[in-house]
Amino acid sequence: MIVIGITGPTGSGKTTALQCIEKRGGCVLDLDAIYHELLKTSKALIQALDARFPGTIVNGELDRKALGRIVFADKEALADLNAITGRYILGEMDRRLEDAREKGLPAAAIDAINLLEGDLPERCDVTVAVTAPVDTRVKRLMARDNISEEYARLRISAQKPNEFFEQGCDYAQKNEYSTKEEFKCRCEELFEHLIPAGKEATNT
Repeated sequence: MIVIGITGPTGSGKTTALQCIEKRGGCVLDLDAIYHELLKTSKALIQALDARFPGTIVNGELDRKALGRIVFADKEALADLNAITGRYILGEMDRRLEDAREKGLPAAAIDAINLLEGDLPERCDVTVAVTAPVDTRVKRLMARDNISEEYARLRISAQKPNEFFEQGCDYAQKNEYSTKEEFKCRCEELFEHLIPAGKEATNT
């Protein structure tokens, strides 16, 4: 099984790339989604957060605003948060990767905006950056999240530039096409090259 790391700034079109991997029989591990699942299912994670950040767990659930007020004002606290959550997220990711191997899947995609940090690159056989022009991303974010142009640009400015992802990955898929279908075709060409043939998913 090939493990493909997918990364890139928000609004670039990563979903299209991930759908192409699923079409070829692979699975997708969205680390942000895994984190939110663990907040509901992992008592150990909740206990670890409660021990390090007292007052942020209310009735067994994380108060994200309370946690944000702490970590965004304290770099050491933010580093501790990342260390705690990273340990549990990676543990669950590794479990799901092993499950995918046991099922004989041809590929697994790790979807993470911070893919190029920490131990994540070591878990990937190949990495792919999906990027798009800023103005294109702004329009997508405005439509997708129903936000203003000002807020969309503020979110984008808080992330690393396209060049960071393109230079740090093995492949760069630049979403500069006029239609989604054109970009989808380019993604399919790449994953046809990376993922073993004869494993496309069937709709049954």
